[in-house]
Amino acid sequence: MSGAGSESGTGSVVWLARLLPFWCWVAWFLCAWTVVVIAGGRASVVIGHWPIAVAMAAGSYVAGSTPMGGGTVGFPVLVLLLGEAPTLGRDFSLCVQSVGMSSATMFLLVSRAPIAWPILRWSLMSSVVVTPLGLVLVAPVVPELAVALTFACIWAAFGFMTLHRLRPIVAAHGSGRLAGRSDMWLGLGVGVAGGIATAVTGVGIDMLLYCVLVLVHRCDLRRAIATSVVVMAANSLVGAVASAALGRLGPDVFHHWLAAAPIVLLGAPLGALMMMVVPRTVTLIFVSLLCVGQFVAMCVSKGVGDWRLAAALVAVVGLNVVFAVLYRLGTRLHFGEAPPAVAPAGNRSRVAP
Repeated sequence: MSGAGSESGTGSVVWLARLLPFWCWVAWFLCAWTVVVIAGGRASVVIGHWPIAVAMAAGSYVAGSTPMGGGTVGFPVLVLLLGEAPTLGRDFSLCVQSVGMSSATMFLLVSRAPIAWPILRWSLMSSVVVTPLGLVLVAPVVPELAVALTFACIWAAFGFMTLHRLRPIVAAHGSGRLAGRSDMWLGLGVGVAGGIATAVTGVGIDMLLYCVLVLVHRCDLRRAIATSVVVMAANSLVGAVASAALGRLGPDVFHHWLAAAPIVLLGAPLGALMMMVVPRTVTLIFVSLLCVGQFVAMCVSKGVGDWRLAAALVAVVGLNVVFAVLYRLGTRLHFGEAPPAVAPAGNRSRVAP
Protein backbone atom coordinates (compact mmCIF):
# COMPACT_ATOMS: atom_id res chain seq x y z
CA MET A 1 0.00 0.00 0.00
CA SER A 2 2.80 2.39 0.88
CA GLY A 3 4.47 1.66 -2.48
CA ALA A 4 1.25 2.43 -4.34
CA GLY A 5 0.82 5.64 -2.39
CA SER A 6 4.40 6.64 -3.13
CA GLU A 7 3.94 6.02 -6.86
CA SER A 8 0.71 8.03 -6.83
CA GLY A 9 2.42 10.92 -5.08
CA THR A 10 5.35 10.83 -7.50
CA GLY A 11 2.95 10.83 -10.43
CA SER A 12 1.17 13.90 -9.06
CA VAL A 13 4.45 15.75 -8.64
CA VAL A 14 5.50 14.90 -12.22
CA TRP A 15 2.13 16.05 -13.56
CA LEU A 16 2.36 19.36 -11.66
CA ALA A 17 5.91 19.87 -12.92
CA ARG A 18 4.67 19.46 -16.49
CA LEU A 19 2.24 22.32 -15.93
CA LEU A 20 5.04 24.82 -15.16
CA PRO A 21 5.06 26.32 -18.70
CA PHE A 22 1.29 26.78 -18.45
CA TRP A 23 1.53 28.65 -15.13
CA CYS A 24 4.35 30.80 -16.53
CA TRP A 25 2.05 31.76 -19.41
CA VAL A 26 -0.78 32.59 -17.00
CA ALA A 27 1.51 34.73 -14.83
CA TRP A 28 2.92 36.59 -17.84
CA PHE A 29 -0.52 37.31 -19.29
CA LEU A 30 -1.98 38.52 -15.98
CA CYS A 31 1.00 40.85 -15.45
CA ALA A 32 0.64 42.27 -18.97
CA TRP A 33 -3.13 42.65 -18.56
CA THR A 34 -2.68 44.45 -15.22
CA VAL A 35 -0.19 46.88 -16.75
CA VAL A 36 -2.57 47.65 -19.64
CA VAL A 37 -5.49 48.23 -17.26
CA ILE A 38 -3.67 50.30 -14.64
CA ALA A 39 -1.29 52.25 -16.88
CA GLY A 40 -4.10 53.02 -19.32
CA GLY A 41 -6.58 53.99 -16.63
CA ARG A 42 -9.04 51.37 -17.86
CA ALA A 43 -10.22 49.95 -14.54
CA SER A 44 -13.61 51.64 -14.99
CA VAL A 45 -13.90 50.11 -18.47
CA VAL A 46 -13.32 46.61 -17.08
CA ILE A 47 -15.86 47.16 -14.30
CA GLY A 48 -18.38 48.64 -16.71
CA HIS A 49 -18.22 45.56 -18.94
CA TRP A 50 -18.84 43.06 -16.15
CA PRO A 51 -21.80 41.36 -17.93
CA ILE A 52 -19.58 39.95 -20.67
CA ALA A 53 -17.03 38.84 -18.07
CA VAL A 54 -19.75 36.92 -16.21
CA ALA A 55 -21.04 35.38 -19.43
CA MET A 56 -17.56 34.29 -20.48
CA ALA A 57 -17.00 32.59 -17.13
CA ALA A 58 -19.53 30.05 -18.36
CA GLY A 59 -18.49 30.40 -22.00
CA SER A 60 -14.83 29.64 -21.33
CA TYR A 61 -15.71 26.54 -19.30
CA VAL A 62 -17.89 25.32 -22.16
CA ALA A 63 -15.06 26.10 -24.60
CA GLY A 64 -12.58 23.91 -22.77
CA SER A 65 -14.88 21.01 -21.95
CA THR A 66 -16.90 20.70 -25.18
CA PRO A 67 -16.32 21.11 -28.94
CA MET A 68 -17.86 24.60 -28.73
CA GLY A 69 -15.61 27.66 -28.73
CA GLY A 70 -16.10 30.40 -26.17
CA GLY A 71 -17.67 32.51 -28.89
CA THR A 72 -20.57 30.07 -28.91
CA VAL A 73 -21.65 31.72 -25.66
CA GLY A 74 -20.13 35.16 -26.25
CA PHE A 75 -21.82 35.65 -29.64
CA PRO A 76 -25.44 35.16 -28.50
CA VAL A 77 -24.82 37.08 -25.27
CA LEU A 78 -23.56 40.10 -27.20
CA VAL A 79 -26.18 39.88 -29.95
CA LEU A 80 -29.27 38.72 -28.05
CA LEU A 81 -28.76 40.09 -24.53
CA LEU A 82 -26.59 43.17 -25.05
CA GLY A 83 -28.00 44.18 -28.44
CA GLU A 84 -24.64 44.37 -30.23
CA ALA A 85 -24.15 43.84 -33.97
CA PRO A 86 -23.47 40.26 -35.12
CA THR A 87 -20.20 41.38 -36.73
CA LEU A 88 -19.03 42.67 -33.35
CA GLY A 89 -19.98 39.30 -31.86
CA ARG A 90 -17.82 37.59 -34.48
CA ASP A 91 -14.82 39.87 -33.91
CA PHE A 92 -15.10 39.53 -30.14
CA SER A 93 -15.35 35.74 -30.44
CA LEU A 94 -12.09 35.57 -32.39
CA CYS A 95 -10.30 37.84 -29.92
CA VAL A 96 -11.51 36.23 -26.71
CA GLN A 97 -10.90 32.71 -28.03
CA SER A 98 -7.36 33.69 -28.99
CA VAL A 99 -6.75 33.90 -25.23
CA GLY A 100 -9.07 31.24 -23.80
CA MET A 101 -8.61 28.52 -26.41
CA SER A 102 -4.87 29.16 -26.59
CA SER A 103 -4.66 28.83 -22.81
CA ALA A 104 -6.66 25.59 -22.93
CA THR A 105 -4.43 24.32 -25.75
CA MET A 106 -1.28 24.97 -23.75
CA PHE A 107 -2.81 23.14 -20.79
CA LEU A 108 -3.76 20.17 -22.96
CA LEU A 109 -0.31 19.98 -24.57
CA VAL A 110 1.72 20.17 -21.37
CA SER A 111 -0.59 17.66 -19.66
CA ARG A 112 -0.14 15.35 -22.68
CA ALA A 113 -3.82 14.99 -23.47
CA PRO A 114 -4.54 12.69 -26.45
CA ILE A 115 -4.95 14.62 -29.72
CA ALA A 116 -5.80 13.36 -33.22
CA TRP A 117 -2.70 14.82 -34.88
CA PRO A 118 -3.03 13.26 -38.38
CA ILE A 119 -6.25 15.04 -39.34
CA LEU A 120 -5.45 18.10 -37.20
CA ARG A 121 -2.30 18.86 -39.22
CA TRP A 122 -4.19 18.92 -42.51
CA SER A 123 -7.04 20.96 -41.04
CA LEU A 124 -4.58 23.57 -39.81
CA MET A 125 -2.74 23.72 -43.14
CA SER A 126 -5.85 24.74 -45.02
CA SER A 127 -7.74 26.69 -42.35
CA VAL A 128 -4.95 29.12 -41.45
CA VAL A 129 -5.01 30.18 -45.11
CA VAL A 130 -8.78 30.09 -45.67
CA THR A 131 -9.76 31.95 -42.46
CA PRO A 132 -7.94 35.23 -43.28
CA LEU A 133 -9.00 34.96 -46.92
CA GLY A 134 -12.58 34.53 -45.74
CA LEU A 135 -12.28 37.64 -43.56
CA VAL A 136 -11.10 39.60 -46.60
CA LEU A 137 -13.35 38.20 -49.33
CA VAL A 138 -16.43 36.64 -47.73
CA ALA A 139 -17.16 38.33 -44.39
CA PRO A 140 -17.54 41.91 -45.78
CA VAL A 141 -20.30 40.88 -48.22
CA VAL A 142 -22.37 38.84 -45.74
CA PRO A 143 -25.26 40.92 -44.27
CA GLU A 144 -25.57 41.31 -40.49
CA LEU A 145 -28.70 39.15 -40.30
CA ALA A 146 -27.05 36.43 -42.38
CA VAL A 147 -24.12 36.36 -39.94
CA ALA A 148 -26.51 35.84 -37.01
CA LEU A 149 -28.53 33.17 -38.83
CA THR A 150 -25.42 31.35 -40.05
CA PHE A 151 -24.22 31.11 -36.47
CA ALA A 152 -27.64 29.98 -35.25
CA CYS A 153 -28.03 27.33 -37.98
CA ILE A 154 -24.57 25.82 -37.52
CA TRP A 155 -25.01 25.30 -33.82
CA ALA A 156 -28.64 24.21 -34.02
CA ALA A 157 -27.58 21.51 -36.48
CA PHE A 158 -24.82 20.46 -34.11
CA GLY A 159 -27.32 20.27 -31.24
CA PHE A 160 -29.73 18.05 -33.16
CA MET A 161 -26.90 15.81 -34.39
CA THR A 162 -25.51 15.34 -30.88
CA LEU A 163 -28.91 14.49 -29.39
CA HIS A 164 -29.58 12.03 -32.22
CA ARG A 165 -26.17 10.30 -32.08
CA LEU A 166 -25.46 10.74 -28.37
CA ARG A 167 -25.15 7.07 -27.44
CA PRO A 168 -22.68 5.99 -30.18
CA ILE A 169 -20.68 9.22 -29.74
CA VAL A 170 -20.18 8.62 -26.02
CA ALA A 171 -19.42 4.92 -26.56
CA ALA A 172 -16.82 5.40 -29.34
CA HIS A 173 -13.14 4.71 -28.59
CA GLY A 174 -11.37 5.25 -31.91
CA SER A 175 -7.83 6.63 -32.13
CA GLY A 176 -8.58 9.46 -34.58
CA ARG A 177 -6.57 7.92 -37.42
CA LEU A 178 -7.72 6.51 -40.77
CA ALA A 179 -5.77 4.49 -43.30
CA GLY A 180 -4.34 5.90 -46.53
CA ARG A 181 -5.01 9.50 -47.46
CA SER A 182 -8.43 9.72 -45.83
CA ASP A 183 -7.17 11.99 -43.03
CA MET A 184 -5.56 14.32 -45.57
CA TRP A 185 -8.70 14.83 -47.66
CA LEU A 186 -11.03 15.05 -44.67
CA GLY A 187 -8.67 17.45 -42.88
CA LEU A 188 -8.29 19.72 -45.89
CA GLY A 189 -12.07 19.76 -46.36
CA VAL A 190 -12.67 20.62 -42.71
CA GLY A 191 -10.09 23.40 -42.96
CA VAL A 192 -11.76 24.98 -45.98
CA ALA A 193 -15.37 24.74 -44.75
CA GLY A 194 -14.45 25.53 -41.15
CA GLY A 195 -12.22 28.44 -42.15
CA ILE A 196 -15.09 30.09 -44.04
CA ALA A 197 -17.51 29.46 -41.13
CA THR A 198 -15.01 30.96 -38.70
CA ALA A 199 -14.47 34.01 -40.91
CA VAL A 200 -18.22 34.66 -41.01
CA THR A 201 -19.26 33.84 -37.42
CA GLY A 202 -16.08 33.59 -35.35
CA VAL A 203 -16.62 29.88 -34.62
CA GLY A 204 -17.35 26.71 -36.54
CA ILE A 205 -14.17 24.89 -37.45
CA ASP A 206 -13.98 23.34 -33.99
CA MET A 207 -17.44 21.82 -34.35
CA LEU A 208 -16.79 20.58 -37.89
CA LEU A 209 -13.54 18.86 -36.97
CA TYR A 210 -15.16 17.33 -33.90
CA CYS A 211 -18.05 16.02 -36.01
CA VAL A 212 -15.69 14.39 -38.50
CA LEU A 213 -13.77 12.76 -35.66
CA VAL A 214 -16.80 11.33 -33.87
CA LEU A 215 -18.90 10.50 -36.94
CA VAL A 216 -16.26 9.20 -39.36
CA HIS A 217 -13.30 8.20 -37.18
CA ARG A 218 -15.55 7.08 -34.27
CA CYS A 219 -12.95 8.82 -32.15
CA ASP A 220 -12.79 8.76 -28.37
CA LEU A 221 -14.77 11.75 -27.11
CA ARG A 222 -12.00 13.30 -25.04
CA ARG A 223 -9.52 13.07 -27.92
CA ALA A 224 -12.05 14.64 -30.29
CA ILE A 225 -12.81 17.54 -27.93
CA ALA A 226 -9.12 18.21 -27.23
CA THR A 227 -8.41 18.26 -30.98
CA SER A 228 -11.28 20.70 -31.59
CA VAL A 229 -9.89 23.02 -28.91
CA VAL A 230 -6.47 23.12 -30.59
CA VAL A 231 -7.82 23.87 -34.08
CA MET A 232 -10.06 26.64 -32.73
CA ALA A 233 -7.16 28.21 -30.84
CA ALA A 234 -5.03 28.41 -33.98
CA ASN A 235 -7.83 29.81 -36.12
CA SER A 236 -8.83 32.35 -33.47
CA LEU A 237 -5.27 33.65 -33.30
CA VAL A 238 -5.03 33.88 -37.08
CA GLY A 239 -8.49 35.46 -37.33
CA ALA A 240 -7.83 38.01 -34.59
CA VAL A 241 -4.53 39.08 -36.15
CA ALA A 242 -6.13 39.33 -39.59
CA SER A 243 -9.06 41.35 -38.23
CA ALA A 244 -6.66 43.71 -36.48
CA ALA A 245 -4.62 44.12 -39.68
CA LEU A 246 -7.83 44.93 -41.55
CA GLY A 247 -8.72 47.59 -38.97
CA ARG A 248 -11.95 45.90 -37.88
CA LEU A 249 -11.28 45.70 -34.14
CA GLY A 250 -12.84 48.86 -32.72
CA PRO A 251 -12.88 50.11 -29.12
CA ASP A 252 -16.03 48.12 -28.28
CA VAL A 253 -14.33 44.83 -29.14
CA PHE A 254 -11.23 45.80 -27.15
CA HIS A 255 -13.24 46.82 -24.09
CA HIS A 256 -15.26 43.60 -24.09
CA TRP A 257 -12.06 41.62 -24.56
CA LEU A 258 -10.29 43.48 -21.74
CA ALA A 259 -13.06 42.56 -19.29
CA ALA A 260 -13.29 38.92 -20.34
CA ALA A 261 -9.63 38.03 -21.01
CA PRO A 262 -8.53 37.17 -17.45
CA ILE A 263 -11.68 35.09 -16.97
CA VAL A 264 -11.21 32.94 -20.06
CA LEU A 265 -7.49 32.63 -19.36
CA LEU A 266 -8.30 30.21 -16.53
CA GLY A 267 -11.89 29.23 -17.36
CA ALA A 268 -11.05 27.37 -20.58
CA PRO A 269 -8.20 25.32 -19.03
CA LEU A 270 -10.52 24.50 -16.13
CA GLY A 271 -13.03 23.19 -18.64
CA ALA A 272 -10.27 21.16 -20.33
CA LEU A 273 -9.37 19.65 -16.96
CA MET A 274 -12.98 18.78 -16.23
CA MET A 275 -13.29 17.28 -19.70
CA MET A 276 -10.72 14.67 -18.61
CA VAL A 277 -12.57 13.60 -15.46
CA VAL A 278 -16.29 14.44 -15.73
CA PRO A 279 -18.76 12.13 -17.56
CA ARG A 280 -19.65 13.69 -20.89
CA THR A 281 -23.27 12.60 -21.42
CA VAL A 282 -24.98 15.19 -19.21
CA THR A 283 -22.74 18.00 -20.47
CA LEU A 284 -23.38 17.15 -24.11
CA ILE A 285 -27.14 17.01 -23.58
CA PHE A 286 -27.05 20.39 -21.84
CA VAL A 287 -25.01 22.16 -24.51
CA SER A 288 -27.05 20.56 -27.29
CA LEU A 289 -30.25 21.95 -25.81
CA LEU A 290 -28.55 25.35 -25.55
CA CYS A 291 -27.63 25.14 -29.24
CA VAL A 292 -31.21 24.45 -30.22
CA GLY A 293 -32.53 27.09 -27.82
CA GLN A 294 -30.27 29.84 -29.17
CA PHE A 295 -31.61 29.12 -32.69
CA VAL A 296 -35.17 29.74 -31.52
CA ALA A 297 -34.12 32.82 -29.54
CA MET A 298 -32.16 34.24 -32.50
CA CYS A 299 -35.09 33.81 -34.89
CA VAL A 300 -37.54 35.40 -32.44
CA SER A 301 -35.16 38.25 -31.52
CA LYS A 302 -34.41 39.12 -35.16
CA GLY A 303 -38.01 38.73 -36.28
CA VAL A 304 -37.10 36.02 -38.76
CA GLY A 305 -40.11 34.80 -40.67
CA ASP A 306 -41.43 33.82 -44.09
CA TRP A 307 -38.78 32.68 -46.55
CA ARG A 308 -35.86 33.54 -44.24
CA LEU A 309 -37.13 31.19 -41.54
CA ALA A 310 -37.76 28.51 -44.15
CA ALA A 311 -34.22 28.97 -45.48
CA ALA A 312 -32.79 28.69 -41.96
CA LEU A 313 -34.71 25.47 -41.29
CA VAL A 314 -33.57 24.06 -44.64
CA ALA A 315 -29.98 24.91 -43.70
CA VAL A 316 -30.30 23.07 -40.37
CA VAL A 317 -31.79 20.03 -42.09
CA GLY A 318 -29.12 20.19 -44.81
CA LEU A 319 -26.31 20.20 -42.28
CA ASN A 320 -27.84 17.20 -40.54
CA VAL A 321 -27.97 15.41 -43.89
CA VAL A 322 -24.24 16.10 -44.22
CA PHE A 323 -23.70 14.70 -40.70
CA ALA A 324 -25.72 11.59 -41.63
CA VAL A 325 -23.56 11.09 -44.73
CA LEU A 326 -20.42 11.40 -42.60
CA TYR A 327 -21.78 8.83 -40.15
CA ARG A 328 -22.55 6.38 -42.97
CA LEU A 329 -19.06 6.97 -44.34
CA GLY A 330 -17.65 6.12 -40.93
CA THR A 331 -19.76 2.95 -40.81
CA ARG A 332 -18.46 1.87 -44.23
CA LEU A 333 -14.85 2.55 -43.29
CA HIS A 334 -15.02 0.73 -39.98
CA PHE A 335 -17.06 -2.25 -41.15
CA GLY A 336 -14.67 -2.52 -44.06
CA GLU A 337 -11.80 -3.28 -41.69
CA ALA A 338 -11.10 -6.96 -41.14
CA PRO A 339 -11.53 -7.92 -37.49
CA PRO A 340 -8.49 -9.43 -35.76
CA ALA A 341 -8.31 -13.16 -36.11
CA VAL A 342 -8.54 -15.06 -32.82
CA ALA A 343 -6.11 -17.91 -32.27
CA PRO A 344 -7.34 -21.46 -31.52
CA ALA A 345 -8.39 -22.23 -27.97
CA GLY A 346 -5.17 -24.03 -27.20
CA ASN A 347 -3.04 -21.05 -28.23
CA ARG A 348 -4.90 -17.98 -27.01
CA SER A 349 -1.69 -16.02 -26.40
CA ARG A 350 -1.11 -15.62 -30.14
CA VAL A 351 -3.40 -13.30 -32.09
CA ALA A 352 -3.01 -12.49 -35.75
CA PRO A 353 -2.05 -8.86 -36.44
